[in-house]
Amino acid sequence: MTTTTSTTPPPSPPDTAVKKPGRVRRPRSARAGGQMHAGPIAYVILALFTVGSLFPLVWTAIAASRDNNRLAQTPPPFWFGSNLFHNLDIAWNDANLGTAFVNTTIVAGTSAVTIVFLSTIAGFAFAKLKFKGRGAMMLIVIGTMMVPPQLSVIPLYMMVAKLEWTDQLQAVILPSLVSAFGVFFMRQYLLQALPDEIIEAARMDGASSWRVVWHVVFPAARPAMAVLGMLMFVQTWNDFLWPFLVLSQTGNPTVQVAVAGLGRGYTPDQSLIMAGALLGTLPLLLVFAIFGKQIVGGIMQGAVKG
Repeated sequence: MTTTTSTTPPPSPPDTAVKKPGRVRRPRSARAGGQMHAGPIAYVILALFTVGSLFPLVWTAIAASRDNNRLAQTPPPFWFGSNLFHNLDIAWNDANLGTAFVNTTIVAGTSAVTIVFLSTIAGFAFAKLKFKGRGAMMLIVIGTMMVPPQLSVIPLYMMVAKLEWTDQLQAVILPSLVSAFGVFFMRQYLLQALPDEIIEAARMDGASSWRVVWHVVFPAARPAMAVLGMLMFVQTWNDFLWPFLVLSQTGNPTVQVAVAGLGRGYTPDQSLIMAGALLGTLPLLLVFAIFGKQIVGGIMQGAVKG
């Protein structure tokens, strides 16, 4: 008897190979180093903010190019007229803006440079040096920022009058040589931007305190110093109350004091006032146009290094 054996092939082993998941492609804006792209809503919002920011300046130029009768009509003008250069010439001569520009540049420049220098040194001391009473002194500096400046006008004017400094530029320069905000601003910046290891390395190399300030602190604080200088220059340029009290419009006026004397009479000439305000704003716009990019670049450089 013959036995037939059927040979069935063994089943093939299951495929145990693990398939690798496909590579997930991230959007270009999410990749490392990729550039973020704003959507249409962001552009609309930025356009609205830009128009709202430029409207006061544009309206000042429109009002300066018209006459007083047209500005009193309803609706007011919304486009430029033909009297711009005529009104600018009258405002320049009547308000003695040439002298005012020189005086304001001296006052604002001196105040800005001095505030930046002293605030950087004081900010470094409060941020990195350890001495007795540091916390209490910093609280006193911050506390002075809460006092309204109008409270110091009367005693300050009595002091200036006793020194016979009325209608002189030092009466405006001297009270603005220090700033509590500048000290606080530089302290907060140096706390993060200046590592303690750098200061310790400089001291181990035999550097004195002033050499550490000059060669370590000032280079590290350069971006913040530029921003603080710009802010203090603009603030001093636009200061009105104290210069108006101690300076005269015919002696040594600043720009704001000189512009305050424009358009005097029973009916103030709004077009001349706007022309003077436009002339007083143009130097600030020029400074921002020249140094704005460098200041922003310095801030970003300091942020990346920090």
